[in-house]
Amino acid sequence: MRFYGMTAALALIAAPIAADTARSTASAALFDAAGKPVGTATVRAGRDGLRVRVRITGAPAGERGIHIHAVGKCDPPGFQSAGGHWNPGGRQHGRDNPQGVHQGDLPNIIVKPSGKGSLSFTVPAAALTGEGALLDADGAAFVIHEKADDYRTDPTGNSGGRVICGVFR
Repeated sequence: MRFYGMTAALALIAAPIAADTARSTASAALFDAAGKPVGTATVRAGRDGLRVRVRITGAPAGERGIHIHAVGKCDPPGFQSAGGHWNPGGRQHGRDNPQGVHQGDLPNIIVKPSGKGSLSFTVPAAALTGEGALLDADGAAFVIHEKADDYRTDPTGNSGGRVICGVFR
């Protein structure tokens, strides 16, 4: 009887937190291929789409492509387990591509020589949960690439290898 009481109490405490997170926010702790923490990405559902905030604290300096990838896995060293870009509409890559933009296409981030960078933006008409949403059955990942995205080349924007990854939770 004691076990049941503890389980019920834990369920009552955890349920509102889990429900709120599933509806309105998700975050990803970002790691490099060696497993070193280098920042966070947070997504919040809004009326106009998903509001994304990225904070980098320990990455190599330079302009880098960032994308939301379709699978919530980040197996180092190359993070290929994250799959392709999140693209529920089946569009091509790049905001400058007449056949693009898909929802995983994001603006480049500039990492300063200090290893720090930040960026806030909105992914229009995107949802956190539901049909075609970010948090589907296999989740999603946030990936930072080794080079800047050219915003037009399909499928990756010529942004090079995946150097940082985090799974949205």
